[in-house]
Amino acid sequence: MEKKKSYGLLIIGAILLIAGIILAVITFNNSYQESVTVGNTLKEVKAQISAINDGTATGDLDALKAQQTELSAEKLSLERPYSYSLALVFLSVLLTAKGIYNAVHGVYKSTKTDIRRLAMAGLLAALCYIGFAFFKIDIPVGTEKTAFHFGNVFCVLAALLLGGYWGGLAGAVGLTIADLTTAYVTSAPKTFLLKLCIGLIVGFVAHKIFKLDQDHDAKYVTKVTILASACGMGFNIIADPLVGYFYKTYLLGVPQDLAANLAKINLGVTSVNAVLAVILASLFYFALRPALKKSGLFVNVTPVVEKPEK
Repeated sequence: MEKKKSYGLLIIGAILLIAGIILAVITFNNSYQESVTVGNTLKEVKAQISAINDGTATGDLDALKAQQTELSAEKLSLERPYSYSLALVFLSVLLTAKGIYNAVHGVYKSTKTDIRRLAMAGLLAALCYIGFAFFKIDIPVGTEKTAFHFGNVFCVLAALLLGGYWGGLAGAVGLTIADLTTAYVTSAPKTFLLKLCIGLIVGFVAHKIFKLDQDHDAKYVTKVTILASACGMGFNIIADPLVGYFYKTYLLGVPQDLAANLAKINLGVTSVNAVLAVILASLFYFALRPALKKSGLFVNVTPVVEKPEK
């Protein structure tokens, strides 16, 4: 099959990257700086509420709680523009990288999108969103927060079913939208990068190395599924707190001591999320694999190439 060099994606990615960087600089110096000021006020209000609850101070508790709610909403709305622009930067970097690859190595002329894979990616992205937005336990840390959630379960499952590229995109898109539409809006760019990497790692181990989508016995499928899931989530246990520390310190301007505390807490939370993701994603894959094969919906990520007869 003939390849042809393509420059369209590179041009689009470069334009979006420039626009994203400009927007990021503008929004960081304006609305995000205002959100920092609001955050400091919010921190003081929370301290007053805590003091009243402890009996070390007096005041109108209802009024303070109402002010806390109002300030939280204001802080979130001021953080959104900068978070959106950072998410655009991260996405445009991915598009530019793919565009460079297409320009150097070319793309197959007759490549067509697998509609089944596209539909399943959309479904799994929605499940990633639901797993985080509706099945999470928030853990406040100062003006920041982290959470136990089930979003990673479907991120790993997507890579097992669809391969690293489509599975990674499904997890990245679903969980990034979940961040952007909840109180975790500032984590959206970091989420996009990390969930994409989880999908790529799980997909690489499962399909590129062990060819999981081909016919194997149950014992082999069990071992490979758990191993691939563990590799992806093992990466996340290390990368999430580490990347989170530098992301919050240098892109969000969070004080280093608070960023360090968040990283330590996040390490424990991420570890629990990882264990849940490995167990549940493996169980879901075991259940879905035979059902998808029987219905003709199973996606062959690494199809067997038949050798011509001599």
